[in-house]
Amino acid sequence: MPAGAAAVPAVPVTPARPHGNAAGHGGARRGGPGARVSLPRWAPVTLTKTMGVALARAAQWTAAGSGTGTLEITPLNESLLNQIIKFAEDFSTKHPQEAAFVFREPLEWKTQLDSSVFGEGYEVNEATVQSEAKGKDGQPLLILSASTLRVRSFDQLSRLLRVAMEKKLKEAQACLEANRDPIVKILGPEYGTVEGEDTSILHLFDKVKKESDFETELKMKIVLLLHQLDLQLLNSSLKQISQDVRLNPAAVNNQVNLLKNFSGQGEDTVLESLEYTSDYMFSNGCRAPPWRQVHGEICYLVIKPHDTDPLYITCSTAGVFLNGGQLKGKDIDYERKSDLYKDIVTFLREKSPRFVENMAKQEYSFFKEPAQEKNYQHVEGAGVSGQSQSLHDFAEKTLCEKGKSSSAGGGSTGQRLKPCMKWKSSGLSASQRPKSGSVKASKKNSEEEGKSSTVPLTTKKTASGKSKTVKIQQTSKCKTSSSLEDVGESSSETDEDEQPVHRQEGGTDLSPEYWGVQKLARYVKGGDPTATVIALCSMRDLNLSQETCQLAIKDTGCLEVLINLLDTEEIKCQTGSLKILKEISQNVLIRHAIADLGGLEIMVKILDSPDTNLKCLAAETIANVARFKRARKTVRQHGGIKKLVELLESISAGSSHQAKDTETARCGALALWSCSKSTKNKKAIRKAGGIPLLARWLKCSHTNILIPIVGTLQECASEPSYRLAIRTEGMIENLVKNLSCEHEELQMHCASAIFKCAEDEEIRDLVRKHEGLQPLSVLLDNSENKQLLAAVTGAIWKCAISRENVLKFQEYKTVEALVTLLTDQPEEVLKNVIGALGECCQEQENRGTVRRCGGIAPIVKLLTTTDRALLVNVNKAVGACAMEPENMMIIDSLDGVRLLWSLLKNPDPDVQASAAWALCPCIENAKLLLAMVGSTDDTLQEAAAGCIANIRRLALATEKAKYG
Repeated sequence: MPAGAAAVPAVPVTPARPHGNAAGHGGARRGGPGARVSLPRWAPVTLTKTMGVALARAAQWTAAGSGTGTLEITPLNESLLNQIIKFAEDFSTKHPQEAAFVFREPLEWKTQLDSSVFGEGYEVNEATVQSEAKGKDGQPLLILSASTLRVRSFDQLSRLLRVAMEKKLKEAQACLEANRDPIVKILGPEYGTVEGEDTSILHLFDKVKKESDFETELKMKIVLLLHQLDLQLLNSSLKQISQDVRLNPAAVNNQVNLLKNFSGQGEDTVLESLEYTSDYMFSNGCRAPPWRQVHGEICYLVIKPHDTDPLYITCSTAGVFLNGGQLKGKDIDYERKSDLYKDIVTFLREKSPRFVENMAKQEYSFFKEPAQEKNYQHVEGAGVSGQSQSLHDFAEKTLCEKGKSSSAGGGSTGQRLKPCMKWKSSGLSASQRPKSGSVKASKKNSEEEGKSSTVPLTTKKTASGKSKTVKIQQTSKCKTSSSLEDVGESSSETDEDEQPVHRQEGGTDLSPEYWGVQKLARYVKGGDPTATVIALCSMRDLNLSQETCQLAIKDTGCLEVLINLLDTEEIKCQTGSLKILKEISQNVLIRHAIADLGGLEIMVKILDSPDTNLKCLAAETIANVARFKRARKTVRQHGGIKKLVELLESISAGSSHQAKDTETARCGALALWSCSKSTKNKKAIRKAGGIPLLARWLKCSHTNILIPIVGTLQECASEPSYRLAIRTEGMIENLVKNLSCEHEELQMHCASAIFKCAEDEEIRDLVRKHEGLQPLSVLLDNSENKQLLAAVTGAIWKCAISRENVLKFQEYKTVEALVTLLTDQPEEVLKNVIGALGECCQEQENRGTVRRCGGIAPIVKLLTTTDRALLVNVNKAVGACAMEPENMMIIDSLDGVRLLWSLLKNPDPDVQASAAWALCPCIENAKLLLAMVGSTDDTLQEAAAGCIANIRRLALATEKAKYG
């Protein structure tokens, strides 16, 4: 705790000497940011005063809410906290004299512990606790009052962590969040974190030499012990630090020059302007002053996008971030105001949607296309050095299909591809241009959504009540909505409508509902606000769940009007429009059309509305639309994730307010659930402080909100940081509790969350501790619901990795239930069932149970399947069962050994490896089989001899194949 945030001790950095004409030619100095390995901007300056600086800059903090934020539960933070906890726990036994030292001020924080955990050595009076140990002033060294804890010595800190048990991590986190510079409270303000040269340790050393004061000696020893802890934390953090170092002056300069080539006053330029705040360059290529270079800072930029206020950013070795801007005069507020981004382009993509759109419009005709090629061309990575590579990757995403007329006169089919001369005008050097041999045709990118079409003129009502004519046109040109897919999205995403299903043209007969929508569309388009509201109400009376009505709204141009109505100040019009959009956005084509027409951006803005009902409708509609990658990316880029997380925050007093807050949170959770299929969105939810809010709502009893909350958690549980947070926030207990509810969908999501989380041993132990293994076993009886069955068997499989859990499953007769599920089940269920049996059969008793229940035959039969993941699990299960001689004879009689041998030729290395391991017990059991040959039982004698003969034939076949 005293070294709470000390991720690394500082390493002194020598700033480069100024050299105005160097302009990056002089080479980097050993210590400056231009060096090959540079320190991140948060690296502390001194060796002895690192705790406060590292806590503020090295530790990972959330950005949501008011105040200073909270420590994120990430693997790096957990590792540091655990080391700090071990240091504090052992302090009283290793250093008893220093442990008795009384802090200058108490460390104070809000605790989750109650008075019941304190025993001997404490005076407990209801909710108040005082330590029997007191300081010289007669005050207790530990006081707990009204959930506020005050600790005044290392000895009490050690004892507290011991009694905190499984809550010690949360207590350490709370302590560090409340005491950002703990050294000041422990030793006094003269030991506080400072920037620049620190000489306090030298003064202290001189004082010890001159005066033999016992307290001064103790302080000296404590400072040295804390410094030793910093060195230990440095060693454990070096790997992470090396991964965080990304930028150098040359890479920043390349990006700036490249972006300047595409900036200016035109509508299609990516930026209005981009300028350095200083023209003065040091010999190492940095423009930051020397006293900021020691923090790893390289330069400062003023960027003017087309759609936002000017952005003042800092480029450092750790990445790019928003600073506080220019103060009066020419001074800069150096404090970090945003998250850290890996480079300038990544930063601008998150901050400016217009930047993303205009980058897509840049006419990068890198190569001439073959005349016969009708599909889009994909350009593989240009040889751009340094960090500017990402800019070219971003701009080269797709190239548009040329028209047939231009293709006809485009030359012969055998024409050699040549680079376009537009590279010359873009100002890139020869080394930065792509090679002509790197072009490949990509059929996948040619499948665009829809063809060129122009929809009718629509009327957009403005705030003043006047009407404005808007022409909405869709073309086959390259545009952001269709060609720019986020390369950072989860590679494992499976969207049911990533490629929208194109509508098939039917007959000429149209239903009465279609004509009814067409009539109402006239009033929606051309009426005053009152007529529009009436028309919207009438439209809602139709059966909007029918595809006929949904497509009628799209075909008549009414969809564009509904989206335009969202951009008015008429609450009734907005509400009516959202209610209709919420219903019809269940349709795949409608979802994509809403995203193409910019509807998501407007809905994200509505999330700021003071009208709660309007926010709920917008969130529910976003939940429907954000079921494909591009829509989820749009929500994130326009700040929608943080706004949706904020919908989970409102908690009011009174039953009526609580009901409204629950509904608001439910709608927000639904939208987050849809968005959480993206890896970047998962990170954004965590950064916005969503994890503690999800944990809080998980404790409620309303099924309607629990389903989206647990749904979001089980989507995010694929990330290690979320699994860690689920464990530390105490969510496993609530997930286990909801396994016993009566709602099957909620049970399925809880089981799925446990399935993903149980990869970690600590979580498997928590599931057992909270008695979650029995309800999982009971749910195996519900074999009709295949989705629930797949989630439950998956959770049992992962939980069975721990031997203690397998022993519990034996008590609950889980193995017998699993054997009954080996037939007539989908592959997803079979994979999990076989995986669970493979783990359970590591125990001898369960191997006999599988045989007695007739499970060997269906397991061996699955060796002929073709699914890779299922084969790996089957091999493991067969190998585990084969450890028993009786099982081995059954496996051999079913030709199982030959099938395992044949899998050694499978092209998948995982299948080969698992098959080889499965054969090991088969061969080992040959010794036991030899003994059985001498048995008095004729049947056993015959079976053992046959098994040995088969193994011998396989061995001979192997030798023959090896030596010819």
